Amino acid sequence: MRLTTKGRFAVTAMIDLALRQHEGPVTLAGISERQKISLSYLEQLFGKLRRQKLVSSVRGPGGGYCLARPMATMSVADIIRAVDEVLDATQCGGEGNCSEDQTPCMTHNLWTTLNRKMYEYLESVSLGDLVNEQHAEAGTKAPVSVLHDERPARRTVRRSEGRVAA
Repeated sequence: MRLTTKGRFAVTAMIDLALRQHEGPVTLAGISERQKISLSYLEQLFGKLRRQKLVSSVRGPGGGYCLARPMATMSVADIIRAVDEVLDATQCGGEGNCSEDQTPCMTHNLWTTLNRKMYEYLESVSLGDLVNEQHAEAGTKAPVSVLHDERPARRTVRRSEGRVAA
């Protein structure tokens, strides 16, 4: 049983995105540079996160990614599941065919309970909790949009005028 880099990187990248989304869409190149995660790997992860509707993408100049729903409603378990990460302490994948005779082994219930407890814990931790923890550790004040989990105002560029409109 272990959380692979896929799950770890997905959670790290989502924290980075959540910390910066009040400034507008966040680029994967920026996350890649700050977190030292391969850009191509982030592209794969964010494709999965987008398909699970945890992030949305904004195309064009000034584009990038934004959270698709409030961070207080997004658990770490949601992020890990979105990137197809499976946390399983059993040797049978939870099937109960651990022994040679295809019955549960003597410790099957122990490992199954551990799986359930891990997911219960990861469900109890929101992305918002992790963002607030980062602000507390850094001794910085969280932007109002982070504290209140409000969506930032969307900015659009008017091509004909070259101005940014709120």
